[in-house]
Amino acid sequence: MSPNPFKIIGVGATFSPNLKANLYEAARLCIHFNATLVVIHVGDHTDEKHHSFKKLLTSFHEEGLESEIVFKPGDPVKVMIEAASTLKIDLLIVGALQRENLVNYYLGSIARKITRGASCSVLLLINPSVTRIPCKHVVVNGLEDPKTEQTITTAFYVAHGLSADKMTIVEEITESEIHVNVDDDNSLRRANIAKEKLRRREESRVQQIINKVPQEIQQRVDARSQAIFGKRGYSIGHYAEVVRADLLIMNAPSKTSFWDRLFPHDIEHILTELPTDVLIVR
Repeated sequence: MSPNPFKIIGVGATFSPNLKANLYEAARLCIHFNATLVVIHVGDHTDEKHHSFKKLLTSFHEEGLESEIVFKPGDPVKVMIEAASTLKIDLLIVGALQRENLVNYYLGSIARKITRGASCSVLLLINPSVTRIPCKHVVVNGLEDPKTEQTITTAFYVAHGLSADKMTIVEEITESEIHVNVDDDNSLRRANIAKEKLRRREESRVQQIINKVPQEIQQRVDARSQAIFGKRGYSIGHYAEVVRADLLIMNAPSKTSFWDRLFPHDIEHILTELPTDVLIVR
């Protein structure tokens, strides 16, 4: 993959209370990653709107930010997904609710639909801030999947760009992989031995991925692996919340059916109840 996975960063811009914070977060990321910013407004163009967006970004333009503003009326989800594709956006930033109620879950939030349909990586922000809040701890999935190598490499790049001190690569191991029914001391001992073997296997697999990451990206990031046992998606989300991670980085979800949405698993657990800001890597 390219040393810089995010050359063009897009952000959805609506005239909501979080407009300034969302634009500031997006502009700061562009400065960090030397990327071009594309502001996407779902609506008609007016000189007043255009001036408002330009004014909010003035201080970043003085720092060298390159940006363009795109106006596209229509359905928000369709507009954002199409814009990400036609404008060749590498990372799309979307504001999101931290927790969705039952009605929003069944109907599907705009952020969730964009995440499923976008052709690029998506960053879901739950608490955007006008003033920069340092990113100290990044958690990234390390599950056994063809997408994971790219996700971990991207996570190193992001952690390096944001000057994060720590990155934890979490390997989620389901209890079904242990193949031991615990009903006495002997079976408990066998289960513990099985868990230790699985933990070592997962750590070895993740280390092989880390070894392929360019050294210049690994610099200044204290990366460690952590095996946890439990349901995929739910376990890593809970872990990120417990350790108060500033960013959770996950593989992009595969195509989902109605039943996947009705009974969430893996990434759907994360999208339903965001533990922190979440970056979905494609």
